[in-house]
Amino acid sequence: MKEDFEKELTEKIIGAAIEVHRVLGPGLLESAYEACLCHEFSKRGISFERQKHLPIRYKDVRIDCGYRMDLVVEERVVIEIKSVDKIFPIHEAQLLTYLKISGIKVGLLINFNSKVLIEGVRRLVY
Repeated sequence: MKEDFEKELTEKIIGAAIEVHRVLGPGLLESAYEACLCHEFSKRGISFERQKHLPIRYKDVRIDCGYRMDLVVEERVVIEIKSVDKIFPIHEAQLLTYLKISGIKVGLLINFNSKVLIEGVRRLVY
């Protein structure tokens, strides 16, 4: 049941991202895609947090290292937005680390610098 909700939610997120990409196309800064995606989520009634602070725990101490997740949707999906020529393993590692630290199980890595957006989307599960 929980997995069905997360699958349905990621489909809604990807649909919103496709709409943003359809209108803007590739080549802009990540911040522009993030702002437009937030607007699209608001129009669709999808709740989200933008630039969510992510402290780490080290030996029972909470340490602020300046990490911020681009978007957290419905407290269930972390979105990492990129606008790069190619997704590298370091990008996936970054998202997996955010999932591990946050306790959220599902993440989407979305590269808006793709000719066809769906080719730039990676769904990761921790």
